[in-house]
Amino acid sequence: MADDGLSAGAVARRLGVAVTTLRTWHQRYGLGPSSHLPGHHRRYTAEDLSRLEVMRRLTAEGIAPAEAARWARYAPDVPPAEPQPARDGGGFAIPVGRAGPTARGLARAAIRLDVEAMRGIMSRAVTDQGVVSAWDEVLRPVLAGIGERHLATKRLIEVEHLFSRTATEVFAAVPRPRDAEPPRILLACADDEQHSLPLEAMAAALATDGVASRLLGARVPSVALADAVDRTGPDVVMVWSHAPDTADPAQLVALQDAPRRPVLILAGGPGWSVDSLPTGVVAPVSLAEALQLAQTWARRSLG
Repeated sequence: MADDGLSAGAVARRLGVAVTTLRTWHQRYGLGPSSHLPGHHRRYTAEDLSRLEVMRRLTAEGIAPAEAARWARYAPDVPPAEPQPARDGGGFAIPVGRAGPTARGLARAAIRLDVEAMRGIMSRAVTDQGVVSAWDEVLRPVLAGIGERHLATKRLIEVEHLFSRTATEVFAAVPRPRDAEPPRILLACADDEQHSLPLEAMAAALATDGVASRLLGARVPSVALADAVDRTGPDVVMVWSHAPDTADPAQLVALQDAPRRPVLILAGGPGWSVDSLPTGVVAPVSLAEALQLAQTWARRSLG
């Protein structure tokens, strides 16, 4: 680029946008040319072009222009990006792999912190597809993409918190069985495990099939879990661990040694190592498998 910068026409050709689009970005979002020589029009510097590259890439991926502009302004010193093949989730967008358009729409709503849009998409997915399919095909890919982007940028904590809170509300809104038998299924996170959404999805999926459960939620110490088992006598207990540092097999051994030992103990989540599980503990590979196992044993106990 010449020392005196690029004209609006030259920048438009490089980005593949109209000059009027550049003017709009300048007027509305402050992404305009910063170099000025007396008697000449303002020119776009390398830093200006870097911001506009980010702006163009994000808007092409479906990010709202105002949000894209905010991200673009965070990178004033980034050199212009080399042309890259288009890929899902590039830039600051949330990657969702091969997930379908519903997941992509949810990812766009999440990055905008648009809670009403997120709630609507999640609720429709649960209603139209069922809880298990909505979790596997819509919510989980977006949640994984948020985690991937956080590792790369050290950002999006606010996105993850709002997304998780919205999902919690949607799963909690699934009607629970009325006048049912006392719950025979107990769901709990491992000690120090904070990722409770998979168990919330499990409870909602059980409810849609008319099966009641008790959900203790995140970070359940072994003593608290043992006390809950002793007082309620569940036939099935599922302990969730998202990461190896929360997957202590001693928590499962304590359940096996409990006076009212559950008939079935499930070690759910990627944190558990199958090789380290106590004999007799089952590690389902998916929410659907965990659901089927829990339903089978709970209903068998009633029959």
